Amino acid sequence: MSSVLEQLKKVTTVVADTGDIEAIAKYEPTDATTNPSLILAAVTDQGYRYLLDDAIKYALEHASGKTKEEKVDLAFKKLLTLFGVEILKKVPGRVSTEVNARLSFDKEATIEYALDLIKLYEAAGIGKDRVLIKVASTWEGIQAAKELETKHGVHCNLTLLFSFAQAVACAEAGVTLISPFVGRILDWFKAAPGGKDKDFEGANDPGVQSVQKIYNYYKQHGYKTIVMGASFRNIGEIKELSGCDYLTISPSLLSQLKSDSSHLDIKLSSDSANSAANKIEKITLSEAEFRWQHNQDQMAVEKLSDGIRKFNVDGDKLYQLLSAQIN
Repeated sequence: MSSVLEQLKKVTTVVADTGDIEAIAKYEPTDATTNPSLILAAVTDQGYRYLLDDAIKYALEHASGKTKEEKVDLAFKKLLTLFGVEILKKVPGRVSTEVNARLSFDKEATIEYALDLIKLYEAAGIGKDRVLIKVASTWEGIQAAKELETKHGVHCNLTLLFSFAQAVACAEAGVTLISPFVGRILDWFKAAPGGKDKDFEGANDPGVQSVQKIYNYYKQHGYKTIVMGASFRNIGEIKELSGCDYLTISPSLLSQLKSDSSHLDIKLSSDSANSAANKIEKITLSEAEFRWQHNQDQMAVEKLSDGIRKFNVDGDKLYQLLSAQIN
């Protein structure tokens, strides 16, 4: 029997969640996702040091006469796109590149940053059809993505998604793709009072249940937004979401899936979503309703805030790494 990874690829678009370009080539995913944390980890590897050097060189050449802050900002954006360009040599689909987490509550600055990234990609010969701009699923981020999609033709990946309210707002905004974070949801429930004594295996995993609900809702109401499960802690979560539109998976878990030769049952499909006994009523959220419903989900509030802070910390580390070498 073929590996679980090969079986999964027949029903789900497999995406590599890494900045390690060689790992991407090894597992032959369709797409790849990056974030500041993954790129920070990659540039500490001497094998990718040349990309850091190239980003610095580019900034010094193209921001001559600018302030140091402007040079570092350009080098930072160039580094993100340099990784993306290299990754796109290894995958036939798209790469996700993230907007600075510090801008998660600033719609206009998010749009400007995203367009800067697209310009850098286009200057490198990469069309915007091969890029997904990653934006945190705040209200401001979702509205920025809506404008990027409708006015600029820029496809967006709404990340750090934990609540059903976030998923509904993203679908209403017509974004290309969402990334609900399965493993981080599980982390929260395990750490909650009494969590260590509960059974979160298989279908009992709250992160899995969240993605299943979102997937079924989208299919039942005809939304075109792609659901891409992310942030997995084990291959059991991945198996429970087989059939989901996309799944973005770390190299370590891709390796386990490749070594597993068991039979893979298909858990999600448009047919099963539309035949589900429990239909989910369609809703539309105003900004006030979005904020209230998201606020009612303690896990989502805490994990969204925590995720933004953590991405910003690693983004700052990258910034300082560049700043130390730019006058």
